[in-house]
Amino acid sequence: MEDFWVFGYGSLMWRPGFPFVEATPAALPGYHRSFCVYSRYWRGTPARPGLVLGLTPGGLCRGLAFRIAADKRDEVVDYLNERELAAYAYLPKHLPVDMGGRQASAYTFVADMGHSHYAGDLLPADAARIIMEAEGKAGLNRDYLINTIRELEHRGFAEPALHELLRRVELLTGEIERGSGI
Repeated sequence: MEDFWVFGYGSLMWRPGFPFVEATPAALPGYHRSFCVYSRYWRGTPARPGLVLGLTPGGLCRGLAFRIAADKRDEVVDYLNERELAAYAYLPKHLPVDMGGRQASAYTFVADMGHSHYAGDLLPADAARIIMEAEGKAGLNRDYLINTIRELEHRGFAEPALHELLRRVELLTGEIERGSGI
């Protein structure tokens, strides 16, 4: 049995939650990350959903590929499916990733564009407002954005769209501090 690869592009990068042998920078062609999935539990509530990342078609997504020992494959897949598929609009896929010249098929989750929790391609101002207002069992939605940006910066991955989203969230934070509300 061969080792198994998992591609992480959001919270899996900074909080994988599963055993792995190796974590290495990887690129997934044909997809990009975006805040396009409503979170009604971990980063929001049913009354005030938050937003989490999903992979949508087009572009290139840089993230981490995790090599899983062959004897841990089923355990890791079960964990990931419970974590990612229980309440979110994802489809599990095996997609090709490039790890600096090394190629592998990696297990990952793409946004299910037909699911009711799929938010679609939101305007940055709308996404920022949702992120700013949301909090769920795992904490503030904006912390998810901040932690993702920190991990991307730590890895040397530029993600201008997420920096713009954070700038907009910070502007909303300033409005609240000045008393003008959201």
